[in-house]
Amino acid sequence: MAAAATPGLFFCIAATVLLIIATVSAPVWDAVSFLDANINGREVHFGVFGYTGSGTKLGYSLAPQDIGIGYDDSRVNNVILKNLTYVLILHPIAAGFAFIAVVFGICGAANHRSGTIIMAIASAMATVLTLVVWVIDMVLWGITRNRIRNAGDSAQYGNANWMVLGALIALVVGFCTSICGVCGRYSRRGRYNEKV
Repeated sequence: MAAAATPGLFFCIAATVLLIIATVSAPVWDAVSFLDANINGREVHFGVFGYTGSGTKLGYSLAPQDIGIGYDDSRVNNVILKNLTYVLILHPIAAGFAFIAVVFGICGAANHRSGTIIMAIASAMATVLTLVVWVIDMVLWGITRNRIRNAGDSAQYGNANWMVLGALIALVVGFCTSICGVCGRYSRRGRYNEKV
């Protein structure tokens, strides 16, 4: 077994699980959300495909009148915020690349250097996508949180933001260890059975 590829595999598995959980956030699973708000006495959780009480769809409006707050900040363009919700589709895409890294990491752990090389490439792509989507998450949900707070309601970051950050850290470590796995020692079959 290629011990050098194994740690990268475990980190990529952890990242895949975290990204999948973050993807299945509100309105599908209200326990996982990017932003938790109490708007006019109503608890609202925001996720990748919508928010509490909305339908599941790609891209949704965060305009004050649509989410139920009376405060309208004309300095923030509602169209830009809506377009940023379309970019949230990068969560499942990053999870897909992390899963590809896991599949090829299993090949790498079974003494195939090519599997470890493809795992390193897939984990690098998943890392870049996860970094981009985490920065977008923090900007999008930070602006929305401030809007809700300015209207006199309460809002705080949800647990999905920190799951994406954990996945990002796991992918960085997984990528680094998979690069070490590429350079690791892979024995040839029968090498130890040969008589010198």
